Amino acid sequence: MTGMRKRVTIAFMSIVCLLFISGMLSFVELNRLSRGAGDVLSASRRHVELAKEMLDAAHEQNVALIHLTVLGEKEYEKDCRRAMKRLEFALLTAQEEALDRSFLDSLSFATIEMKVLVDRYLANAAEAEIASVEIDTLAVQELPIDSLLRDTVLLQAAIAKAELPEVSDSERWYTEEYEAVYLRLTAAVKAYMTSTQSSLAPHAEKLKRNAYRAVTPVLISLLVMIAVLLMFYYFMTIYCVNPIVNMNRSLGDYLAFRVPFSVKSDCKDELLELKNKIDSLILQLRQNSK
Repeated sequence: MTGMRKRVTIAFMSIVCLLFISGMLSFVELNRLSRGAGDVLSASRRHVELAKEMLDAAHEQNVALIHLTVLGEKEYEKDCRRAMKRLEFALLTAQEEALDRSFLDSLSFATIEMKVLVDRYLANAAEAEIASVEIDTLAVQELPIDSLLRDTVLLQAAIAKAELPEVSDSERWYTEEYEAVYLRLTAAVKAYMTSTQSSLAPHAEKLKRNAYRAVTPVLISLLVMIAVLLMFYYFMTIYCVNPIVNMNRSLGDYLAFRVPFSVKSDCKDELLELKNKIDSLILQLRQNSK
């Protein structure tokens, strides 16, 4: 391939191929970076959603227990159980989706502690209510029961009532037992939220490295392209521009001052053919002039 057109075409096609390859590499790395950033953001958003769900469930149960223990509104017992199930489901979801479950140990312990405490309170409340209803039924109907059976029933009712605190005892139970467990649970949820965010730091550092990796092919291709363009400029000057300039100057000197046409050229392409044709033309002119 000694033609000028082929050389110029090869030079420009090399630059195009270099730019295409570097662009494709950058595109692949940017896609990987985009997927990684999306995964990190999705994980962060999911952790925040689960933590919010746990805090909402704990708050709902706290409000229900205030109505149940302090205000004595028994209809909030269902809300209390529903909030507990909601909290357990959110914790189970977090355990299934977590890559490192060590952050959930304290939260799991606090949730189990609250569940045991609340279930025991609700169970004692239900037993005391059943015993109270039985005593009231016997008293209203005035059933003829012997003294031993009556004493047994009264004793069971007294025990059940003793296990169920009165209103003042319920308030004391809430402030002394439940409130401390509730605070530990909310603190564990907040710790889970912060720990999961800190666990995403390695992924963010990896994204940083991927960003540099995505930019590196572009920088390398830019430097190589600059070097190729400088080389292309050099070779175009040596093998194309300078011969044309020299032939033009030498031909002008011949026409103006009859200076012999003499051009040194290292080319083996159309420029050499052009030089040879000019030499032949000048030679024919000299022969005709004689």
